[in-house]
Amino acid sequence: MTDLILRAAEAGELATVLKFWETAAENDSRPVDTMDAVAALHRRDPSALIIAIDGGEIVGTIIAGWDGWRCHLYRLAVAPARRRAGIGGRLIAAAEERFRSFGGTRADAMVLDANEAAHRIWKLHGYTPQDEWSRWVKPL
Repeated sequence: MTDLILRAAEAGELATVLKFWETAAENDSRPVDTMDAVAALHRRDPSALIIAIDGGEIVGTIIAGWDGWRCHLYRLAVAPARRRAGIGGRLIAAAEERFRSFGGTRADAMVLDANEAAHRIWKLHGYTPQDEWSRWVKPL
């Protein structure tokens, strides 16, 4: 890792983020990401999408969503060739710091049950599945 920079994504980078997610993110069992959806996120909360940049290239992302009540983590993704180098952990830490700055007291991460490769990093950073609740969804 040279000089890894973590910062909020800029509007002009959103198409690059979408392309990055095609190969770096888990895309099964979920709706397809669209430019309209990512742009709507960015308009509502320009700091929610945190990216990791190394050598001018996006190598990681996380969405740290804060609704004023709860802290939600989505789209933790690291470039396949850069995994297990600490990038994901740094992204999680940056998201948690963002939440603390708002007064957040608990974060939840959306992790597919079948995405066993992701379970390791979440457990490593203190996250555990919550058996008492199930996520209920309705496509809009």
